[in-house]
Amino acid sequence: MTSRESGRFNPVEKRSDLSDLAREFNELRSHGRGYLEVRMPDSEFPQLTLSFSGDKAVIHLFTGEASVSLLAGDGAYPAEVTVDVPVMDDLATFTGNFVLGIDHAWEIVQNFAQAQRIEESGEWCEL
Repeated sequence: MTSRESGRFNPVEKRSDLSDLAREFNELRSHGRGYLEVRMPDSEFPQLTLSFSGDKAVIHLFTGEASVSLLAGDGAYPAEVTVDVPVMDDLATFTGNFVLGIDHAWEIVQNFAQAQRIEESGEWCEL
């Protein structure tokens, strides 16, 4: 997760419940951008990541060591728009094809954290 103090990626895992995760997310959101990783405590995969800047977000899904997918955008932004969001410590550029509104993206992360539900999230595009 992005450290609130430094603004840089902090690779130290932190176990938290949904209310702690929501508090951390809201704090990052108040700073305008951030990156977080979510997985269940008893398994390495699946892992969901949320990268956001302002009201634009991108979600990655890791289902194994060599398997990563991007969630297709929710139509909030045209395909020709490009968005820079933090991925760990770097800014990565994505087209509107993979950009979601931040509120919708947060709902997906919450659903995943509560029940590992990703099937209803939308179309996943394997990279």
